[in-house]
Amino acid sequence: MKLLLTSLAFFSLCTAAMPQKVDNTPITKLDLDRYLGRWYEIARYDHSFERGLVGCMADYSLRDDGKIKVLNSGYLKTLDGDYKESIGKAKARKNGTEGQLQVSFFGPFYADYDILELAPDYSYSVVGSSSPRYLWILSRTPHLSTATKDKILRNLRQRGYDTSKLIWVEQR
Repeated sequence: MKLLLTSLAFFSLCTAAMPQKVDNTPITKLDLDRYLGRWYEIARYDHSFERGLVGCMADYSLRDDGKIKVLNSGYLKTLDGDYKESIGKAKARKNGTEGQLQVSFFGPFYADYDILELAPDYSYSVVGSSSPRYLWILSRTPHLSTATKDKILRNLRQRGYDTSKLIWVEQR
């Protein structure tokens, strides 16, 4: 009996640490010219490379080689804190849909950038990855209406994302 209880406890710990299963199906059509420009980070899952940043933005522009220049920026701890930026590049994912890109900030290493939801007028975007550990809500403006936020959160919960883990990013 003691062995059974120990095994059950170990199994519970292991499964609790496993990432949840989510539907990370990306959009299939993207007008890249409309997607380029400034996006304000409204919310994100926590991860080390943005920890402590507020006022976060992503600026996308076309490079001469056809790739996308990615300029991520934010302020450390407060909107008056130290300005931080990171420059990377993005490209279409081989054999992917138009909504599947790859982004790199570290040399030849690329990470998935999957556009999960995009407003018809390109006013907001929800970005994930092949891993359920990454999630961002982006907007063309520093703030989203409550109705739009509620719609996005409802859609994310239907996809299996834990929206309670979102960090709401302070913006001006």
